[in-house]
Amino acid sequence: MSSLESDVHLLALKVMRLTRPALVATGPIVNCDLGDELRPFSSVQKKDKKSEVVGKPLTAGEILLLPQSFGNIYLGETFSSYICVHNCTANSVECVTVKADLQSNTSRINLPIHENCKSSVMLAPDETLDDVIRYEVKEIGTHILVCEVNYTTPAGFDQSLRKLFKFQVLKPLDVKTKFYNAEMDEIYLEAQIQNVTTGPFCLEKVELDNSEHYTVTSLNTLSNGESVLTSKHMLQPNNSCQFLYCIKVCTKCLKLTSALVHT
Repeated sequence: MSSLESDVHLLALKVMRLTRPALVATGPIVNCDLGDELRPFSSVQKKDKKSEVVGKPLTAGEILLLPQSFGNIYLGETFSSYICVHNCTANSVECVTVKADLQSNTSRINLPIHENCKSSVMLAPDETLDDVIRYEVKEIGTHILVCEVNYTTPAGFDQSLRKLFKFQVLKPLDVKTKFYNAEMDEIYLEAQIQNVTTGPFCLEKVELDNSEHYTVTSLNTLSNGESVLTSKHMLQPNNSCQFLYCIKVCTKCLKLTSALVHT
């Protein structure tokens, strides 16, 4: 969970993207005394002094690493962010409202936010107004989270605090296809799916749907009828897997094509 704080203001605005921490590998910890490194093992046994720990002890902070920036997000993921507005002054601040928009290359979406944040409220000294926003990203490219806070100062002046947070939405998969012609009304399609993310993910289902012009038969089953794609098929970064389908043109389409040729 990373945070970016606002500039000095009557209200402090903090925005945190909610993400899972990353796992960091740690080296092994060896217990020994520096002075015993070159001594025979027998002399170490006779020594009464308790061994010292070389290196830092293993702690939870060395295994889980929290993200230090907004980072990237992949298409289809749900963008989750925590918005917090805090009154840092000794006076009450009135008419506080919070608004959040997500802007892409083609659109600007007003994100759903709790009614307490949208309606005008008063923040007492050291009081906080917060909410968690979630949105499933559906477009690749640069996205900007726009957070805006409006309020009235104790002197009666209207003020506005606006912060922008930029992040990239990347595609998680790269799909390549190859077509193989067989008989007149059959085509074989090979689909290669590659994991282009930085971490592994689980493929739950890969399907090619039928159309009004053709029917699809999946050739991705074993001799016992089970699918080659198990429920826990993990695809590592940069790895690929292939799927094969038989596409058959509908009989009505073939008759229509034949009629047009004879005409």
